[in-house]
Amino acid sequence: NDYHQLMARRGVTPAMAKAIVRSRGTVIAALMVNRGEADAMICGVVGRFHNKLRHVVDVIGLAPGARCTSAMSAVACDKGVFFFTDTYVQSDPSPEEIASSALMAAQRLQIFGIQPRVALLSRSSFGTHGDRPAQKMRDALAIIQARAPGMEVDGEMHADAALDPRLRERIMPDSPLTGAANLLVFPNLDSAHISFNMMRVMTDGIGLGPILMGLAKPAYVMTSSSTVRRLINMSALAVVEAQIRERLAAEEG
Repeated sequence: NDYHQLMARRGVTPAMAKAIVRSRGTVIAALMVNRGEADAMICGVVGRFHNKLRHVVDVIGLAPGARCTSAMSAVACDKGVFFFTDTYVQSDPSPEEIASSALMAAQRLQIFGIQPRVALLSRSSFGTHGDRPAQKMRDALAIIQARAPGMEVDGEMHADAALDPRLRERIMPDSPLTGAANLLVFPNLDSAHISFNMMRVMTDGIGLGPILMGLAKPAYVMTSSSTVRRLINMSALAVVEAQIRERLAAEEG
């Protein structure tokens, strides 16, 4: 009944709703979280990411003020911990979607106790190209700066400039970004997903995520490549997020 009420105006009949709930573990888990019978959920080790994501968004919905969902992944290696967004959700995001993803990711880093240093990546470096992809990142930067004026963020820039502060100092001495960037924001899903996996494998780093952002309640959609270690890490993260949300709700109440 709950699922049909959620989906009744989207072409789902009562009979279809019953069949979906009986056969889709993701829908059952999302309904439990939505009803308060579970604090968080993890799914997606078997099946396609976007099919699972669609069910989760349909049932749980977006958080208040969220414009979209996006995914952040991380690699912990001997050079540090680096976060990548958006690695799984938005194929060709708009400047607004890129900015929203970056702001949600930066908020997550702050929850982890990490000061976000955000770099908007591109094949263009501080205005060297004027095509649509480069302009998209410049527009995203303007949105982020307007919404979070105190944030350490700059772009558009090459990845080497983002990670090498000495190089960035030579080409853009007045950049507000200090040190190596730890949150890398990409112009599209292909570049983010490829870069995340390359860095994870080439550095023998530990992968974390995807961390799904923008939902009303804690839910994570994993991938078939997820290891047992990653699932354990994500379970711990889900517990922490549920506790933080509960504390914030109590403070607001």
